[in-house]
Amino acid sequence: MSAVAIVGATGALGFGLSLRWGRAGVDVVMGSRDEARAQEAAGKARERVPGATFTAAGNAEAARAADLVVLCVPFRNHSETLTNLREHLREGQVLVDCTVPLAAAVSGRATRLLGVWQGSAAQQAQEMAPDGVRVVAALHTVSAAMLADLDHALDEDVLVCGDRKADKGPVMALVDRIDGLRAVDAGRLEMARIAESLTPLIIGINARHKVHAGIKITGL
Repeated sequence: MSAVAIVGATGALGFGLSLRWGRAGVDVVMGSRDEARAQEAAGKARERVPGATFTAAGNAEAARAADLVVLCVPFRNHSETLTNLREHLREGQVLVDCTVPLAAAVSGRATRLLGVWQGSAAQQAQEMAPDGVRVVAALHTVSAAMLADLDHALDEDVLVCGDRKADKGPVMALVDRIDGLRAVDAGRLEMARIAESLTPLIIGINARHKVHAGIKITGL
């Protein structure tokens, strides 16, 4: 498949996804607010996954570089990042929003969810994105630490929410490229409010049981 661009690739989730997709043969453009940090992260990724293709860029350049852009930023940076990317995203792109509005963004608990006026972080992203850019919500419940641990065998499902099957299709195919992950169509973008709320639930389970839990949908 063509390249995937990750905005916020120097963060834990973005870096872990970069490693997994790079190992799966996907060309990854690793974006950061600071291009020097992106260069450093891309260098580390090449060391971890020899032979994979990792390109470093500022977030704006990364957003222009691929038809599929993955947004991996904390909720406290969500609105600002989307505002900064508005001139660089283009009609026809799919923006995959992995953001969860955790209360930790305002010095609260990571096991609590903030209320978002639009309903979810993904719906906020759709409201802020330029016309013709379609938002798909995904990858809220996969442990960033486990993604970055390439010796760890993943075995979980990823809920994918979006208003058009044509947009969800390439996102689900990209998720399925990572060994041990299975993409599950979870309905329209409005369902992202439920998918996002699973993250604080899993954080609480992980803290209580000292594990890195994921989710599985049975019967599919």
